Amino acid sequence: MNIKKGKVSVSITVAILCFLLAMSIFMQFKIVYQTEQTEIGSMRETDLRTELANWKSKYDETKQKYDETLKTLEAYKQENSTDGNTKENLEEELANLELALGKTDVRGEGVIITLREKTNDELGEDEDIIAIKAEDLYCIVNYLKDAGAEAISINGERVINTTDIVDIGENLIKVNSKYLRENMYEIKAIGNSSYLESSIFGKSGYAEQLMTTGIKATIEKQSKLEISKYEGSFETKYMEED
Repeated sequence: MNIKKGKVSVSITVAILCFLLAMSIFMQFKIVYQTEQTEIGSMRETDLRTELANWKSKYDETKQKYDETLKTLEAYKQENSTDGNTKENLEEELANLELALGKTDVRGEGVIITLREKTNDELGEDEDIIAIKAEDLYCIVNYLKDAGAEAISINGERVINTTDIVDIGENLIKVNSKYLRENMYEIKAIGNSSYLESSIFGKSGYAEQLMTTGIKATIEKQSKLEISKYEGSFETKYMEED
């Protein structure tokens, strides 16, 4: 009887842990936007160290909780006497965590936003061709996130809580670990398609601002949009807390 109560207690603890972890992931979800080198140079070294330490602490805590949950599930799988319902609940919680971390392919209602540089014959009298910048992608991702997007990708790269979107040299944008040099970008987002559309293409929205800079934005709604999982690593190799 005590053993059974112990297992129930552990399962409840793990379930609570999974729920708290999922909530923290959604609340901490953000895009790590790297500023220009000139802006970085103007920051004090102590400020940079503090910011790095804070970010690493949050990342390590989330990753540690995920690893602990995974180990607990594996331990339950190896016990023949484990209650079937308990194991099923743990597997479901783990699946939800992987979904929140961007570790699974997803499908659902959403939109595809395409950005491309205008051709010469599309330009107005006071418009010039301006290359698409990381800031353009960054702003659109944030608008989509605020409109309730549950999953986002840029040219096939899944956007997660540690994704960086930054200009690297001329006409080169880094998204996660991939370097993109394109004159057209495809941003996919899963969520309420009407909300997502209005966040970018509403009156005086960001799409209108882009049009004045020589960038054309279009949108396509889809009922079954697919976004691939994040393929990168969650491990840090060089960062250490000072």
